[in-house]
Amino acid sequence: MSRQNYLFTSESVSEGHPDKICDRISDSILDAFLTEEELARVACETFATTNQVVIGGEVGLSTREKLDDFLGRVEGIVRDCVKDIGYEQDGFHWKTVNVQNFLHAQSAHIAQGVDNDGAGDQGIMFGYAVNETEALMPAPILYSHAILRNLTEARKDGRLAMLGPDAKSQLSVRYVDGKPVGVTSIVLSTQHLDASMTSDDVRAVVEPYIRKTLPEGWISADTEWHVNPTGKFVIGGPDGDAGLTGRKIIVDTYGGAAPHGGGAFSGKDPTKVDRSAAYAARYLAKNVVAAGMAERCTIQLSYAIGVAKPLSIYCDTHGTGQVHEAEIEKAVNEVMDLTPQGIIRHLKLTRPIYARTAAYGHFGRTPTDDGGFSWEKTDLIEALKKAV
Repeated sequence: MSRQNYLFTSESVSEGHPDKICDRISDSILDAFLTEEELARVACETFATTNQVVIGGEVGLSTREKLDDFLGRVEGIVRDCVKDIGYEQDGFHWKTVNVQNFLHAQSAHIAQGVDNDGAGDQGIMFGYAVNETEALMPAPILYSHAILRNLTEARKDGRLAMLGPDAKSQLSVRYVDGKPVGVTSIVLSTQHLDASMTSDDVRAVVEPYIRKTLPEGWISADTEWHVNPTGKFVIGGPDGDAGLTGRKIIVDTYGGAAPHGGGAFSGKDPTKVDRSAAYAARYLAKNVVAAGMAERCTIQLSYAIGVAKPLSIYCDTHGTGQVHEAEIEKAVNEVMDLTPQGIIRHLKLTRPIYARTAAYGHFGRTPTDDGGFSWEKTDLIEALKKAV
């Protein structure tokens, strides 16, 4: 019997967090490659520190000439990302940051497996959905993201111009009878450009946005607030702490409410099942819950490098299922081709749709007309019902 009354905590980080800057750069480079060729191969890693951005990894286009030409555009992509995020401070400025580009051609030994429609690597991937929010996401991570996204929008449009790009949030949510009902503590650390601001000053400007973001009644007189609890936070971003692609994988997924396979997403083209199969697993789990087959659902997929079909499909409905897990496992395999190429075709993953995933979560987002967040659609409900 699972616990029904408990506290659960998740955190998020803003697009200006050092690790998220790196995710954004890696995914923007991926988008640029996919704009050039939809079958481009990209495994791009980014490292950032004081006035330095280092790019490395393996990439591929159809000809060496096209690749050489493209690599010359990488520095401009990096500067555009840093500028859009909002860094214009002495220790990290989009105009003056030193960019080092060590991208090189993809290994032929990796390419030979992918070229035969196999998986780009071995690994396990998880997808999760729960009916506690409209987005079928866990409430702690969903609202942790939303707080930072709303503060970022206000910073960029000038309402909160005194804040800097770097920020972190954390919510402890109280569950009663298995459902989220309130917040027991709110943690927010946000960079501020005015060095004279105190923690109380920062709370005064951000509290209205936090209250507006959370559901009505979730904040009470007993809710603990910790806003910039260490004091001043003026030096932020890579000047304050180094950043690296793929170092916020729990922030990217379910905030710790579900397993993670271990592979990061950002900077990887969709032949890498670390990314595409994790999207497929979320897509399937969300459709299972949306179809009323369970209140909670975890889907695991596993792959071997160079092998197309998944080695295993596992479903856990955590005691909430209306359909036996074995039947769901069979059904999801029937309604979707779970080979890497099948996933890519079904979710249309060869489009340049990835830079927007780099901050505020890859899941729980709204599908867009240009194909972004296609894995958040619930268009398999009828097919799943028919299959079981």
